[in-house]
Amino acid sequence: MLTIGVVGGIASGKTQVAKFFEEFGCRRLDADVMGHAVLTEPEVKAKLRARWGTTFFASDGEVDRQAVARLVFGDSAESVSELRFLESVTHPRIKARLFEMMDQARKQKVAGVVLDAALLMKAGWDELCDHIVFVDVPREQRLNRALSRGWTESQFDARENSQIDISLKRKRATSTIDNSGPLMETFQEVQKLWITLSSQANSTGFQQ
Repeated sequence: MLTIGVVGGIASGKTQVAKFFEEFGCRRLDADVMGHAVLTEPEVKAKLRARWGTTFFASDGEVDRQAVARLVFGDSAESVSELRFLESVTHPRIKARLFEMMDQARKQKVAGVVLDAALLMKAGWDELCDHIVFVDVPREQRLNRALSRGWTESQFDARENSQIDISLKRKRATSTIDNSGPLMETFQEVQKLWITLSSQANSTGFQQ
């Protein structure tokens, strides 16, 4: 079973690329969805409440993710410290879920899994991957996409700065997909890459 990680800058279209891989029989594992699920776990909520009090919880007792985002995504020493704390609580649990779902996919003889995780490299989850795909889009275009979603430029920069430098992501990737043009062109690039990767896997018996 091939394991493919997708990386790139903020608003580069990583999820769209991962969804294209799904069309060729891969199973997409969305770490963001897993992260949201982890925040509902009683033990996690207890740890966050012990650290932050009730300020970052909604009236229904669930974590207020927007309030948490405002706290942890910033340039201040406090933001950096609180982000590290949050990651220390959530990342091991997300990784455990990734392992579980990858094992399930392997047992079901799925052709491949695609890890759709913004923090793939920062969290060290790239070590689970056979191939890393970098989704390439110029910063200005990515910023415009983020602004169209209601973000501000400062929010965009804060999120980008909280991750591994984009140049390092590009350097450590094994393949690049240009997602700056029409989606059909991106789809065709993903299709071409999948054919290459699956052919290489079959020729070496990797998927057996």
